[in-house]
Amino acid sequence: MIRKIALGTAAVLALTTGVAMAAGGHREITDVDFAHEGPFGKFDQFQLQRGLQVYMEVCSACHGLKYVPIRTLADEGGPQLPEDQVRAFAEQFTITDAETGEDRPGKPTDHFPGSGMEGAPDLSLMTKARAGFSGPYGTGMSQLFNGMGGAEYMYSVLTHYEENPECAPDGIDGFYYNTSFDKGAIPDTCKDENGVSTIPGSWIAMPPPLMDDLITYQDGTVATTSQMAEDVSSFLMWAAEPKLMDRRESGFKAVVFLLILASLLYLTNKRIWADVKGKKAA
Repeated sequence: MIRKIALGTAAVLALTTGVAMAAGGHREITDVDFAHEGPFGKFDQFQLQRGLQVYMEVCSACHGLKYVPIRTLADEGGPQLPEDQVRAFAEQFTITDAETGEDRPGKPTDHFPGSGMEGAPDLSLMTKARAGFSGPYGTGMSQLFNGMGGAEYMYSVLTHYEENPECAPDGIDGFYYNTSFDKGAIPDTCKDENGVSTIPGSWIAMPPPLMDDLITYQDGTVATTSQMAEDVSSFLMWAAEPKLMDRRESGFKAVVFLLILASLLYLTNKRIWADVKGKKAA
């Protein structure tokens, strides 16, 4: 999700650590009260701007946003940067022109660059690919009340680094224990007799990317680890769902229309059949 490759497999860890590993594990997800959540939630413009700053100063060294057009930074409901700032922002990137094959400064119509490190995943749609909340998918009740929780998953991975648990074997250097990351591998020493993990999370190749006061926010907000993680998670949620607010508004209008239509049909039905039903009752 952020800096380095975050998918440790059993084969890779077995080769690098000499320890038998098994994939999977439960995880710890922090439920964050994001501004965009809920049926009437909206993205916080200033939080998105701070999240963009965190992404550019921390995450972009390894991870890209190749599906996100730079021009969308000026869109309503997003960071809403002035157009002159968007143009200046785009010019910091060097783009290879598809027609001439020559390098040129970026334009607002260009997309963000792709990942700069081999194996580092692109973050354009990561909040949609990683669900923080699960539940009875047959009913969808958990997702109805909690949402999919992609932003919460990202926040949790960024803030849930811990020391290796006691069950961790020697020779696991180069990987970092994270109680929210469940896509990595788990050593046999951390499983019970039934092969079930006894610890939350697993090991990730990405070192902790955030620490207090790592950056200086342009708006003066105190840059704690939690604040930076929340801001960049919200920004990446917007990057994956830039039209989230529009879809919610359209959905709300559709529901209101269907309720009114259903009420009118019900009243019309009663009016049409009133005489027939009245005679039958008599």
